[in-house]
Amino acid sequence: MTPTPTGNGYWILNAYRSGTGFGLANLLPGRGCTSLNGALGSWTGIASSVDGSGFLMVSTNGGVAGCGDAAPMGGLTSLALAAPIVGMAATPSYKGYWLVSGDGGVFAFGNAAFKGSMGGTPLNARVVGIAATADGGGYWLTSADGGVFAFGDAAFKGSMGGSHINAPVVGIAATPDGNGYWLAAADGGIFSFGTAPFEGSMGGTPLTAPIVGIATYRSSASG
Repeated sequence: MTPTPTGNGYWILNAYRSGTGFGLANLLPGRGCTSLNGALGSWTGIASSVDGSGFLMVSTNGGVAGCGDAAPMGGLTSLALAAPIVGMAATPSYKGYWLVSGDGGVFAFGNAAFKGSMGGTPLNARVVGIAATADGGGYWLTSADGGVFAFGDAAFKGSMGGSHINAPVVGIAATPDGNGYWLAAADGGIFSFGTAPFEGSMGGTPLTAPIVGIATYRSSASG
């Protein structure tokens, strides 16, 4: 899922269809979705456009589609990927984005700067998500065992790597100030680090289906 820049709405991504908007997350009238480069497989990541009138989504093969007023800036369908793409994150200006693969590879487009990756490094568990810092100068990756990897100006604030968790971690979300983050687990457990306050979780509560993601809104369209 991904929120609008103002936090007054959000989209939930269907792996085999598209995003469904709630609140103020609505597409501009008459604007559908266009793929830049042959997306195949399931959709695995979504990011808002700058004004919340559209979104980008990425597929497992690195194809990127733009819906509403969101325009793709590049994808990876021409490359032989070592692992499927598992997520994406937009820059604070929404003029670029990063894609992340399950082996920790990071791919930057538009004004998103490459700051490093875990590609080619042995991991205890596959990477499952990416979150950008408030100024877009760095990003965090998280893996299914709760490990966190920081790049650029993203500060490492702790992780669940090496700790017992009841269910795999499925996503990461950064605080608006960029000094903390939350990890979400498939059983609804939430782990908070840095300035991220713990506000509750679904850990220990019976669920009809696993949790698959987490999102928080930014304090402004540029922050």
